[in-house]
Amino acid sequence: MGFTRAELEAFRDTEVPDLLPEPGVPLRLLFVGINPGLWTAAVQTHFARPGNRFWPALLRAGVIDRQVDPSAGMTEEDRDALRSRGIGITNVVARATARADELTTEELRAGGERLRRLVEEREPDVVAVAGITAYRTAFGERRAATGEQPVRWGVSRVFVVPNPSGLNAHDTVASLAEAYAGAARAAGLLGGA
Repeated sequence: MGFTRAELEAFRDTEVPDLLPEPGVPLRLLFVGINPGLWTAAVQTHFARPGNRFWPALLRAGVIDRQVDPSAGMTEEDRDALRSRGIGITNVVARATARADELTTEELRAGGERLRRLVEEREPDVVAVAGITAYRTAFGERRAATGEQPVRWGVSRVFVVPNPSGLNAHDTVASLAEAYAGAARAAGLLGGA
């Protein structure tokens, strides 16, 4: 499946709904993207652009046990597999853009407030925000580094993990997998402490 540039542009500002377990089902690990890309908005599936390393890194880390190809949209079976394990996905900012650097500081801060409300409501064990620059801006933590943060959001441990976008060239599937596995271990989804 492919899209022309014009077809993708038609999805600018489209929102992608959160992927969350049903209320009452424990949310163990909440992955947070910066915002949906245009391809993600077109297929209504998080981290869907071909070449995005999120899904290969989750597989390599052992967070998921089968390959997911979301570029044409996830299957309900794929969605259910995540939800049943207590894994959710959301974004700091809901609207789709071609690049995250199109977002304003105000949008990131407002999205950060919305995310905190979601975390307060759903109480995930671990929140893993994918993108250090967006995290710093959204939450006013200018000196934050990747890894577990020294603060909790209510009962939730907070991690900043590398963004899987191909624009983040210095991280590999292996380094992403290592970071994602650390958050998954903290959430009790993988063995080890």
